[in-house]
Amino acid sequence: MLRYLASLTIGRAVLWCYFIWYLVALALYAEPAPGLWLTSVGVSALIGIAFLFSTTPFPFGPVGLPFWVVARFFLIPFCVSSFSAFAQGKGFLLVLFPRWQETALAAGLCVLFVLAALIVKRAYTATGHQRGGSVSPK
Repeated sequence: MLRYLASLTIGRAVLWCYFIWYLVALALYAEPAPGLWLTSVGVSALIGIAFLFSTTPFPFGPVGLPFWVVARFFLIPFCVSSFSAFAQGKGFLLVLFPRWQETALAAGLCVLFVLAALIVKRAYTATGHQRGGSVSPK
């Protein structure tokens, strides 16, 4: 986990912050309505497959992408559609929570995550691990 944090790119840190924001919204506003979740799974499948079509020779050739890249093709649309469904009518302003304390909580968790990644990255650099923002896997 520490090696992963040490090699985290800005883009992936942003994606993790999106996911943290989603998890806060999920914890505070999710509904157990099966239709909401089934619709989100359906949207995720359709969009994920469309991403595969648009970025790879799928279905007639090998996908050739790392597992987590393909997983994000499906996870991101699932999170977007379910967030939209359970936030609807609850007073959200774009993606900001109805209460400032909730927005502060989500933003604070993102800041803590980024700070933790920066601290780990600095520690790896200070101890002589590979420089340049990434740590080679063993």
